[in-house]
Amino acid sequence: QVQLVESGGGSVQGGGSLNLSCAASRSFYSIRCMGWFRQPPGKEREGVAAIDTAHGSTFYADSVKGRFTISQDNAKNTVYLQMSNLRPEGSAVNYCEANVFCAASSALSRPAYNYWGQGTQVTVSS
Repeated sequence: QVQLVESGGGSVQGGGSLNLSCAASRSFYSIRCMGWFRQPPGKEREGVAAIDTAHGSTFYADSVKGRFTISQDNAKNTVYLQMSNLRPEGSAVNYCEANVFCAASSALSRPAYNYWGQGTQVTVSS
């Protein structure tokens, strides 16, 4: 089992920035893939960014490339998502997800993940 705790959500005006954190209950030696997903109201959850914790490879949805950065801190078992130039359509509950395996072809796909946190709300006003 892996417990994930997200933090850092909040409200921001369009064009602003927010940083999210996700602390895992296990070392990244046993968690290969960490991803951030978001679920806007009334919509399905979608992959935003992911990181292969073994190699540091990163993956981004086209909609956030150049604006979001995912990173990891192995000593703290924590991944971060730096979000800049936020847009109102980015308002969503953001979830941290994890799995012991990682493949580039499925890093942003929900079925590839077995563990997720409780979510943190990000609200972007226009």
